[in-house]
Amino acid sequence: MRTSLLNGQQWAAVLRIGLGLWWLESFRHKNLEAWIRRQAGIKWAADIAAKHRWAAIGRGFDAVVKPHPQAMTWVVLASEFSLGVGLTLGFLTPVAAFASIALNLLYLVLMIHDWAEQGQNLMMILAAVVVLGTHGWQTWSLDHAIGLF
Repeated sequence: MRTSLLNGQQWAAVLRIGLGLWWLESFRHKNLEAWIRRQAGIKWAADIAAKHRWAAIGRGFDAVVKPHPQAMTWVVLASEFSLGVGLTLGFLTPVAAFASIALNLLYLVLMIHDWAEQGQNLMMILAAVVVLGTHGWQTWSLDHAIGLF
């Protein structure tokens, strides 16, 4: 493969770091006071799930997420922050990339009717797949520095 400016491993690292920064921005732009004190994010998602075209999504949300809004708020916030840090620094990169795919698939299914949201989720899934396929942890990563993977 021919590349410009950087080699293939370095470009894979750039993509990994960019995906990590995307997750950190997803965490950063949230109104944390509203999310933590009022569980605004979970309430918003509950409204989306209640109107979802697939009844199973609403039932699943009601069974798993809705009974535990405070805990699920922290799950979402911690997941987005952890994925951002892990991918940006290249720590446990394959785990973070798989988790990135899983979380984006959950968001994608919840927001299946909103094309604007789908674009972001699909691009983040694609980036994570490329990071996995190219072993994007081989360069500029803690994984490489400490000999993981």
